[in-house]
Amino acid sequence: MELSRRIEKYWDERSENLSKIRRIEFDGVDGAAWQKIFKKSLPKSEKALKILDVGTGAGFFAAILSKMGHNVIGIDMSSKMLAEAQKNLRELNLHAEFHKMNAQNLNFADKTFDFVVSRNLTWTLPDVKVAYREWHRVLKIGGVLMNFDSDYGDKTFFSCSQTKISDEQLTECDKIKNLVEISRFRRPKWDKMFLESLNFSVRLEENISHAVQRDKRCVYDSVPLFAIHATK
Repeated sequence: MELSRRIEKYWDERSENLSKIRRIEFDGVDGAAWQKIFKKSLPKSEKALKILDVGTGAGFFAAILSKMGHNVIGIDMSSKMLAEAQKNLRELNLHAEFHKMNAQNLNFADKTFDFVVSRNLTWTLPDVKVAYREWHRVLKIGGVLMNFDSDYGDKTFFSCSQTKISDEQLTECDKIKNLVEISRFRRPKWDKMFLESLNFSVRLEENISHAVQRDKRCVYDSVPLFAIHATK
């Protein structure tokens, strides 16, 4: 099976359960913590920002940023994730656009967005370098990219995952991780180096888990969540 389709199938299978977790997050202390991070990190503007949520999943960031008054487009390769995102925002009485799209090949013009954001995506991308170049391309000058992810490459999901997914899904997760190039690099230091080669100004926070993973109703894995803040 082609790698991209294999990744899409994996997220399709996890869509319903992950959507339930994201709704709990949105309504609790973790949702409030994410909103605080965005208030501090978004480009300053008197107008609503145009935001691209890459790998939107069940629409968690799209919901938070829409609630904050911004214009959000969420993209994902998983049709089932996008269906969950649309359902969640409809139930929350919020609005965002959602499109099935490849994070490495965006259907947007250069310098379209003020802010590009992604969470828990880059560790599964077949080519993160291509993705970062695309995200740089669609950002306006002075725009901000934020990527939240974890350094899974030298770990196994059987040892670090605490989420309630099947052994088959954990095995597939490890197989996908081992097939992608990014797993060979230690992160987020590698990301910083590459983004700086694209002329981003980069700031790292190597572990923000303590700030955004406090809700006891949710289950998170044990690998630190890092934050990349990159300005074009």
